[in-house]
Amino acid sequence: MEADSPAGPGAPEPLAEGAAGEFSSLLRRIKGKLFTWNILKTIALGQMLSLCICGTAITSQYLAERYKVNTPMLQSFINYCLLFLIYTVMLAFRSGSDNLLVILKRKWWKYILLGIADVEANYVIVRAYQYTTLTSVQLLDCFGIPVLMALSWFILHARYRVIHFIAVAVCLLGVGTMVGADILAGREDNSGSDVLIGDILVLLGASLYAISNVCEEYIVKKLSRQEFLGMVGLFGTIISGIQLLIVEYKDIASIHWDWKIALLFVAFALCMFCLYSFMPLVIKVTSATSVNLGILTADLYSLFVGLFLFGYKFSGLYILSFTVIMVGFILYCSTPTRTAEPAESSVPPVTSIGIDNLGLKLEENLQETHSAVL
Repeated sequence: MEADSPAGPGAPEPLAEGAAGEFSSLLRRIKGKLFTWNILKTIALGQMLSLCICGTAITSQYLAERYKVNTPMLQSFINYCLLFLIYTVMLAFRSGSDNLLVILKRKWWKYILLGIADVEANYVIVRAYQYTTLTSVQLLDCFGIPVLMALSWFILHARYRVIHFIAVAVCLLGVGTMVGADILAGREDNSGSDVLIGDILVLLGASLYAISNVCEEYIVKKLSRQEFLGMVGLFGTIISGIQLLIVEYKDIASIHWDWKIALLFVAFALCMFCLYSFMPLVIKVTSATSVNLGILTADLYSLFVGLFLFGYKFSGLYILSFTVIMVGFILYCSTPTRTAEPAESSVPPVTSIGIDNLGLKLEENLQETHSAVL
C-alpha cells in the first residue's frame, strides 16, 4: 500500500489552509496596527481641530459676503486678547522659573519672533485670497507640510520612515482631489487681481505657519503648554494691535455694528481660541506634522456647511477626497518616527524633543516587550 506523497492529492488542502491562516494573520496585524486606541484618539482630536478651523472660515466668509466686513487682523486681535487674559495672566501668578517676568527676562526676543511669525501667518493667508484663487490657496498652502517636516528634521531631530513620505503623498493627493472637485463644482470663479502676488503670499504664510508649529511643538514638549499660549497671547496682542491700527482702522470704522455682526465676531474668536488652546495638547502626544495632516479636512467641513449657507454645489469627489486624506493620516500615525538623539531608556519621557506620535511609540515598545517575553 502506497502512502500519499507531499505532492499527492492531499497536499493542496494543507497548503491552502496555511495560506489562509497567513492571510488572516496579516489582516489581524494590519488591523492591530492601523486601528489602535491611540490612532483613533489622534484622529478624533485632529478632526476636532478641523471643526474649529471650519468655524473660523465659515464666520469669516459670512462676515465678508453678507456684511462686507473684511477685518482679519481685528478678528485675530480678539483671539490674542483672550489668550492674554487667560494664559498670560496665569503665568503672571506663577512662581519660580515659570513666572512671566522670569520668562521675559530670559527669552523675550525669542517670543517676539514667534509672535511675529504667528500673527503674520494668520494675516498673510487671509490677504492672499484678495489676489489669487481659491484653488491656488488650497494647493500652495500644503507647501507648509514639507517645510514643517524639514524644520522638524533639523530642529526637533525627527527621523522619518518611507511610510511617512507615502502617507504625506496620499494626503496631498486627497487635497488635489478636493481642488478638482471645486473646479468641477464651479467654485473657482474669481481669478484674483494679481495671481503671482497672491501665490507668493500663500507660500510665505504656509512657511510662517510651519515655523510657528515647530516652535510650538518644541515648547509644549520641552517646557509647557501654558508658557507657549501665554507668550503668544502677550506678544500676539501687542503686534496685532499695532498692525490693525495701521492697516485696518478705516475698515473697522466703516463697520455698521449690530448684534448679528457682533455674534459672528464672538463665534470666530471662540473657535480660534479653542483651536489655539487644544492644538498644543494634540501636538504634545503626536507632532506638528501629524496635526497639520489631520486638519487638511477643515476645507471639506467648510464646504459641507457651505452647501446650506452659501449654496455650494455638491460633488462625490469631496467624499473621495475626505477618504483619501483620512487614509493618508492613518498611515502617517500608524508608525512613529524616530529621534536622532540617543534615548536613555526604551520608553521616552513625555518631555523628550523630536518624538513624533509619542503615544504610538509607547504602545509599540509595550508590544515589543510582550513579544520578547513570549
